[in-house]
Amino acid sequence: MLKIEFICPLPNGLHARPAWELKEQCAPFASEITFFNHRLNQHADAKSSLALISTGTLFNDPCSLEIKGADEEKAWRILEPYIQQRFADSDSEILAAPPENTRPLPRSLLRLNPTLIYGSGIAPGVGEGQLMIFRPTSLEAYRSQAASVQDSTLLEHSLATLAEQLNLQLSVLDGQSKPIINAHLSLIQDKEFAGNIRRQMAQHRLSLGAATIENMNEVCNKLAQSASEYLRERVSDIQDITVRLLQIAYPQVTAGKVITLIEPTILVADDITPSQFLSLDKTLLQGMVLAKTGRTSHTLILARAAGIPVLSGIETAQVQYLAGEPVIIDANGGVLVTQANDAVRGYYQVARNLAELQRQQQLAAAGLKAQTVDGVEIELAANIGTALEAPAAFANGAEGIGLFRTEMLFMDRDSAPDEQEQFEAYQQVLLDAGERTVIFRTMDIGGDKKISYLNIGEEENPFLGYRAVRIYPEFTDLFTQQLRAILRAAAWGNARLMIPMVHTLDEILWVKQQLNNAIAALKEEGLRHASSIELGIMIEVPSVCFIIDHFCDEVDFFSIGSNDMTQYLYAVDRNNPRVAHLYNPITPSFLRMLRQIIDVAHKRNRWVGICGELGGETRYLPLLLGLGVDEFSMSSTRIPAAKTLLRQLDLSACKALATQICECRSGEQIEQQLDQFILPQQSKPLLARENIIIPAPFSRKEQVIQYLCGNLAVQGRTNNPQELEEDIWQREEIVTTAVGFGVAIPHTKSTHIQHSSISIARLPQAIDWESDMGEVELVIMLTLGANEGMNHVKVFSQLARKLVNKTFRQALFAANSADEMLALLESELQF
Repeated sequence: MLKIEFICPLPNGLHARPAWELKEQCAPFASEITFFNHRLNQHADAKSSLALISTGTLFNDPCSLEIKGADEEKAWRILEPYIQQRFADSDSEILAAPPENTRPLPRSLLRLNPTLIYGSGIAPGVGEGQLMIFRPTSLEAYRSQAASVQDSTLLEHSLATLAEQLNLQLSVLDGQSKPIINAHLSLIQDKEFAGNIRRQMAQHRLSLGAATIENMNEVCNKLAQSASEYLRERVSDIQDITVRLLQIAYPQVTAGKVITLIEPTILVADDITPSQFLSLDKTLLQGMVLAKTGRTSHTLILARAAGIPVLSGIETAQVQYLAGEPVIIDANGGVLVTQANDAVRGYYQVARNLAELQRQQQLAAAGLKAQTVDGVEIELAANIGTALEAPAAFANGAEGIGLFRTEMLFMDRDSAPDEQEQFEAYQQVLLDAGERTVIFRTMDIGGDKKISYLNIGEEENPFLGYRAVRIYPEFTDLFTQQLRAILRAAAWGNARLMIPMVHTLDEILWVKQQLNNAIAALKEEGLRHASSIELGIMIEVPSVCFIIDHFCDEVDFFSIGSNDMTQYLYAVDRNNPRVAHLYNPITPSFLRMLRQIIDVAHKRNRWVGICGELGGETRYLPLLLGLGVDEFSMSSTRIPAAKTLLRQLDLSACKALATQICECRSGEQIEQQLDQFILPQQSKPLLARENIIIPAPFSRKEQVIQYLCGNLAVQGRTNNPQELEEDIWQREEIVTTAVGFGVAIPHTKSTHIQHSSISIARLPQAIDWESDMGEVELVIMLTLGANEGMNHVKVFSQLARKLVNKTFRQALFAANSADEMLALLESELQF
């Protein structure tokens, strides 16, 4: 027997995550490995996470591992350095500071000393409401289920299904969530977990539901008696997996599954399903904190489409104490704001006002044509997952539906939708679309998108597995039913059909045969249907780019699925945090492949769209336009901004940019080229009515600077209002900009202003400007471009001289409107 002695190095004790890691280290060896906590005289099988947790081991407890068996020396050689050097790392704490890639928060907020919980914004926006934690609350309905001779078999099935669900979550989660899910997976696979439930059923003649609850209570009671607060909080781990196990075993029980909102709410949950999201009252849902959602999850896609801000990276336990309290979610800054005072609430009120002003301007332009400065029309379409999303997409200016994810109809249910249900959903979108085009992507299910009623087994690598078009031959009846529903609906509008995950010509030829068969059957049955339909494929598999010319003979269009295409091209799992930094579509290899696809397709008169997340990134719109992308499909909330930008672009300049970038040798060089790309712009006057705010309803210096910089972004004078604001604050730190007489002139010469501007705010009441020059009622902000030379000095000097004149000052304070103020300044100053 060999022994490893050590002092427990885990600040939070031996809870689920480090217990899982230790168990994983011990599991490969045949030897018996026993963990000892010498303080409590407790010991446990080191290959059982549950047993390890139950030892109540705390930081600095004297411990040891005893190894006995045929491979004990090998085990000791591997485990000894792990315990001494790496065991402590398994107890990583939740980040208390912003992640390295989080954009710094604006000075106008940080100066107010807000109470913040840092996370990661994954769907933009700001919302305010009562914090509500969603989890199944009542287990009594499960306890009352009758015992059955099938309970033992049901337990095995439920454990296997839960393991499958957890493995699926592992494939889409990153960051802190992954080790937590691994810990949960380890617990349900632990022999003691299932063994204790069986013991409860056998000894006390309990039903599976009652035995599972008793097992939970038994384990939780042990944890609750721990001297460690952190270990006591790990009760939630056991409760979480117990509830999930019961929901699988008894799907007919609805306890805790329905989420009802009765007031403006910030919803906190590990995750919610797409169907749960769709059932929520969006007028009351102000934001979500989803601890374990994936960045490409369907729920997140729906949230973005609905304009609901979402944060990840914040665990439920971190905010448990805030249940029922008012909070602010700031997914733009990646923070949850708690205990907000009047000043912090004022900051977010200004932020919301600016966002609404921006939205109204973009919506006003949403109905305009999506065309470049030189008159080239480009189609901007929306990605949707349900018929309910179509009206909002068209209100946002969508010129079509570039991707209808039909698989949403098939998920979160016990059986597939029949032909009539599908037909009605597809028909509704086409009716809403009118003459606009709707592209129906056939069901992209299987692989990582598990469907309970289809017998598709667990796969080691689901992203590369049995999914989409690959499963259609096995489930031909299901596929044919969908084709029939789409063809019937196509008689009511302008429909196209798109097939996902195609990588061989044989696949598309088989699809065309099924399509012809469906058309013939509908004709024979006398049902109204489209006699033909345009057919396209999603390009997700890189090998397709080498045979695009062959596909041009068989299909009418192509759409780039940039999410999957990128990870397949680079062999990078975009949800794996260890390699996620390699997931970047803006690299020479991806762009050259994209150019190759477009060039070949265009030579054969086929159009190419892009429907992945890349298509909605306005930063890359000039580049993709220059490469020749014909259609962009994105979350509908991104369309107004994309259309506004598109109308400022010159296609010839974009083509020149794309040619330059395709010669770059690295992603970094590409980003530099994009930074240097200058939009062709009409000159804007230094002084304009749009930048004069009378009255300006602000009560703090921070609000004035925040609004004036934000308004410049709304008016198209800066693309970086936060950076411009920081430039203003840096000058404020050097010397006060209050000049007396109730006036302040904050100013900067900045690279972050595209059009030099004078902004004016006249306040209803004087405010503290943190200056010996007294309070301020009138703010005149100068933001001048870096290439302005000495012009800023001249403007500043003119203003200073004029403000000494009492008559001029009185006229400024007496102006009743922005128009009066503008006329006065234009008559008195030379710009």
